[in-house]
Amino acid sequence: MLGAMAACFALAAPAHAEGRIRIAEQFGIVYLLLNVTQDRQLIEKQGKKEGLDIKVDWARLSGGAAVNDALLSGNIDVAGAGVGPLLTIWDRTRGRQNVKGVASLGNFPYYLVSNNPKVKTLADFGEKDRIALPAVGVSVQARILQMAAAQQFGDSEWARLDKITQAVPHPDATAAVIAGGTEINAHFGNPPFQQQELAGSRNAHIVLDSYKVQGGPSSATVLYATEKFRNENPKTYRAFTAALAEAADFIRANPEGAADIYLKRNSIDRALLLSIVKDPQVQFKVAPENTLGLAQFMHKVGAIRNRPASWKDYFFDDPATAGGS
Repeated sequence: MLGAMAACFALAAPAHAEGRIRIAEQFGIVYLLLNVTQDRQLIEKQGKKEGLDIKVDWARLSGGAAVNDALLSGNIDVAGAGVGPLLTIWDRTRGRQNVKGVASLGNFPYYLVSNNPKVKTLADFGEKDRIALPAVGVSVQARILQMAAAQQFGDSEWARLDKITQAVPHPDATAAVIAGGTEINAHFGNPPFQQQELAGSRNAHIVLDSYKVQGGPSSATVLYATEKFRNENPKTYRAFTAALAEAADFIRANPEGAADIYLKRNSIDRALLLSIVKDPQVQFKVAPENTLGLAQFMHKVGAIRNRPASWKDYFFDDPATAGGS
């Protein structure tokens, strides 16, 4: 998939002047801010305020590893992925590309759903169970699962469930959980896939809630970019962050309109979709919230070398993220 995406941007790898931005998203309602931004051409709108006619290229990938590869290879300018992949790439590029967070895509509870009636807690998973997630080890779901394992079994057991995880795109994992009878009998996903599983399978149930692991609402999915892109394209960057803020305002004021935008490119029951968009636990906002705990956990277990003292260490200092955590 990465090769195909790179081919689409074959002429895009060299540095480019102000007025162009290439953005990679993934699957799920957690990317609704980007869907609204694209549909309503908000980057182009905000670009005109900066005196630019901005050309926007969009790509859809699966998994934080693929997104990070695309960013470091110069095939995209802005990556959309979980906080886990952001922290991984921030840690590895310090002093070089200096990748940092641009904005949050909102707060969403992520559920680990199983269709195995015997699995009620993490302790019930056995060697024959398989937990699907977007990327093994690096995705935010993988990191939250490790954090939960450390909480339940002890710090030294943080990787206890890694051996039964498997990288599967959210749509495919959802189909497997609903159908049953496959080796994939659990899925640590995101909205709307987790809700579709709960609605589509009588055996599907929640084993783990990310908010409970992280101690409250948190920004699981974020956008990030290299320092070079931000510094060399200040007007384009400002237009992009302004567009995100406008999209968040639109979703909060017009959830039904936002749902209709999502339905243009995704197949899902409208009533189920609206129940997610209007869920009080779901907050569409660009300032990150409650990310530091996961960051410090990743340092504690050796997943990242640098220990962040503040969320500001791995997010750019911008008005868009003021008041984050």
